[in-house]
Amino acid sequence: MEGNNISPFQGSIKSLLLPPPSPTRELRAALAEDERRQREGEAKLRALRQGVPDYGQFRSGIVLASHLKPLDKKDRLGQRRNVLWNPCAAPAEASPAHAVEIPQELDQLPGTAAEFHRDWRRCLKSGTEKYRFLLELGGEALGRIFQADVGFGLLGEFLTVLAENIHPGDRAAVLQILQSLAGTKRFGLNVALLSQAEKESSQDLFRKLQSCDCQLLASRQPASCETGGKPSVTPTWKRKSKRRGQWWS
Repeated sequence: MEGNNISPFQGSIKSLLLPPPSPTRELRAALAEDERRQREGEAKLRALRQGVPDYGQFRSGIVLASHLKPLDKKDRLGQRRNVLWNPCAAPAEASPAHAVEIPQELDQLPGTAAEFHRDWRRCLKSGTEKYRFLLELGGEALGRIFQADVGFGLLGEFLTVLAENIHPGDRAAVLQILQSLAGTKRFGLNVALLSQAEKESSQDLFRKLQSCDCQLLASRQPASCETGGKPSVTPTWKRKSKRRGQWWS
């Protein structure tokens, strides 16, 4: 009789010790839906901060790709290879472009601001790689990618990288990049947010460009460079920048 009275308690204890039943299919689907909505909500907030220009780019480039995660090192297949980037047709006397080791992820250049930020932060480690990357993209593509806004901090990084790595043969490509950046929205705000070190880098970059101008115009206007004076021709990017404030001085 006592055994019959204890057995219900034994069953209750066993039920407490057993693991909880696995979630049903409906519950798993509901959890997955909640996670998807949360990812897409965060992606929409990022898109608002980045100023994505149109709905198609917003939906295909950010929202629908919100579930993607960066590859681990073990997931990257294949060997790294050396590729010669040739961003512009350099003069015959200019030194040839340097061979730069490009990560496999950069076989395809970015087409959106989100893709650019991903490659710029994760794949490019040295200033030389970033410099060749900017030249490979070119001013036209950079102006299209950042037509809404260059983004906080990026303008200063661009100026620093260009100043530290510019070569005389890349003068035309660098000028095109500067001209395109000067035409982006909220350019004046980004200029105002430059740090003192970034402003000094911009001054260094403009001095080097003026030196290239002097070398180019020496045969046509030798008097303009005799005493270290500035060239008589004002570049387009500088005329645009003057209207927004003399941020290189």
